[in-house]
Amino acid sequence: MIASLAGFASLFALCFAGIPLAIAMLIVGVIGFMLFRGSEAALAVAAQQMTDAFTSHGLSVIPLFILMGTFIHRAGLADDLFAAARAWLGHFRGGMAHATIGACGGFSAVCGSSIATAATMARVSLPQMKRYGYDDGFACGTVAAGGTLGILIPPSVPLVIYGILTETDITKLFMAGLLPGILLAVLYMLTAWLVVLLKPSHGSPAEKLVLRKRMQALGRTWAVLTLFLCVLGGMYFGVFTPTEGAGFGAAGAFLFMVMRGKAQPAQVRAALLEAARTTAALLMVTAAALVFNNFLTIAGLTNVLVEWVQGLNVPPLGIIAAICLIYIVLGCVFDSLAAMFLTVPVFFPVIVSLGLDPIWFGVLVVIVVELGLITPPVGMNVFVVKALVPDVGMWRIFAGVMPFVIANVVCLVLVIAFPAIATLLPGFVK
Repeated sequence: MIASLAGFASLFALCFAGIPLAIAMLIVGVIGFMLFRGSEAALAVAAQQMTDAFTSHGLSVIPLFILMGTFIHRAGLADDLFAAARAWLGHFRGGMAHATIGACGGFSAVCGSSIATAATMARVSLPQMKRYGYDDGFACGTVAAGGTLGILIPPSVPLVIYGILTETDITKLFMAGLLPGILLAVLYMLTAWLVVLLKPSHGSPAEKLVLRKRMQALGRTWAVLTLFLCVLGGMYFGVFTPTEGAGFGAAGAFLFMVMRGKAQPAQVRAALLEAARTTAALLMVTAAALVFNNFLTIAGLTNVLVEWVQGLNVPPLGIIAAICLIYIVLGCVFDSLAAMFLTVPVFFPVIVSLGLDPIWFGVLVVIVVELGLITPPVGMNVFVVKALVPDVGMWRIFAGVMPFVIANVVCLVLVIAFPAIATLLPGFVK
């Protein structure tokens, strides 16, 4: 136990010193294992685990979903999504914020990345929100919050990571994230409506379009809808596995690039390079996390933690609340995936020992790490939006996003109180 705590302390120290998380976990994991089994065994085990990670068939789903997202981004479908959302929602109170959140939800359905969703929709929606007099902090906060839907609405890279770390069915995890994702989007829209109700100067509604124009705008989103239904529907009905579905999605996204005349060699090359860089970073962190978690296992942290929890006279709900609080604190320091890699292998045995649903817990983890994307000091979505609008102050964006943080907490509480929100759809998976 002492060795495990020393390992975590060393890891935090290395990260705060500026060493990348993957390298820090690899260093601590190898040295820690070396103290228990010697240098030869430590190096051999680390090499084997990293090789297994880089050659894992299960992990192949990650680069394919990432590639699908980069192709969709390059195809320019985000503009059509925002135009459709603006046509149907823009004339309501806070309508352009509703349109931004709705477009973020639609883009998330074919992207799977929160940062990519925030970056793409910031370019599309912020000029339109500025046109209708939206407060800069509120507008940027809306985009940053809407981007968090990218890691909950399937396909979701964090849900894939959770499924791989815990050997949980990825298709069921995707289905489990769908209703909470819709719930969170609705809560975000209600939040935007309340903000503009209390402060009308934060934004004025757009003009209402006639039905014909609204239907035309909706019709231009057929590509996103078709791709989402084919990928998720194919997995739901057992037509193909998540890896096959990711491959189908990537191929379909590239086809839409070609159909829209966006598949110039430079654009395709840029999409492939972006996907390759992101995949390389994720796989390196995954492999290093396996080495680090192997050290924690041999140091006895998992067994001690499970025995400690079982010895407590605390209901399971209290344990869940404590875990969520730990994630919120970690989210102030680490990004979402880093927090998952560090904690899921430690917390998951505890959840199993309590007899709780691992799929429900996976959705909880993703919801709570979303908070880290929009809370200071390390709110990655806020940093992404800030980079695109340098004239808006960082803390002004954080102030604009805080009402959505409250909405996220409400969503977390509802999913904890009513687990069926996450567990209903997975029960129907073929």
